[in-house]
Amino acid sequence: MELGLVGLGKMGGNMRERIRRAGHTVIGYDRNPDLADVHSLEELVGKLKSPRVVWVMVPAGAPTQATVDELAGLLEPGDVVVDGGNSRWTDDEKHAEELGAKGIGFVDAGVSGGVWGLQNGYALMVGGDAENIAKVQPVFDALKPEGEFGFVHAGKVGAGHFSKMVHNGIEYAMMQAYAEGWELLEKVDSVTDVREVFRSWQEGTVIRSWLLDLAVNALDGDEHLDKLKGYAEDSGEGRWTVEAAIDNAVPLPAITASLFARFASRQDDSPQMKMIAALRNQFGGHAVETK
Repeated sequence: MELGLVGLGKMGGNMRERIRRAGHTVIGYDRNPDLADVHSLEELVGKLKSPRVVWVMVPAGAPTQATVDELAGLLEPGDVVVDGGNSRWTDDEKHAEELGAKGIGFVDAGVSGGVWGLQNGYALMVGGDAENIAKVQPVFDALKPEGEFGFVHAGKVGAGHFSKMVHNGIEYAMMQAYAEGWELLEKVDSVTDVREVFRSWQEGTVIRSWLLDLAVNALDGDEHLDKLKGYAEDSGEGRWTVEAAIDNAVPLPAITASLFARFASRQDDSPQMKMIAALRNQFGGHAVETK
């Protein structure tokens, strides 16, 4: 099939390549002309055959809203817009209503895979009507990991981004647990090779995971994370997860504590946050602060 892809950064650029490797045509637009296949959204839409599918991979909030607004004036009834960024699920409902008034479908897609997605595939959580999802399914199939799992139609509009938000909240808590354990191991005199302790956990233990593998990768590059500052950003989804928990009276003590630990990192040079920063850089290419 043909796909228009808006936003060719760390995620979008690799997604374009993976979709093309699966035999589909991707026409990409980015504000950076060195990355783009076309010079404008209007040119992108003009090169696609109806019914068109345009996938948006730009930052959440105003950039996504501006892109959806412009596409609403360019697309036709029967076309579909996919928001694959990290938008808040409440924005999805607004975008679906705006586009639906013009007969344009909307699908929200939570995408996980970071900078490793080109190689390993992307886990996809999507929300929207089955009819619209069917129009995008060949692209979903190209992006997902090989095998049975990695794609889910999570529910109606907003369900994809809500599911991805909860996924990221769980990720916060898992990273925090690894970071706390790492700091404690580093602190005691009796443990003389913390990196190899982490490596030993990669097989046969109940806490083995891809995040653990990435922690070992980070320690192989900087055994005691001496090059990093103990500072870790939060990208929004952790806050939204805690807010949703409050709205629904669901207790999330571990996820909430992991979010607050990130805030603490902005006041002190936290050893734990060195590991959090290292993990975020490993899976997502997120920027780190070095000494």
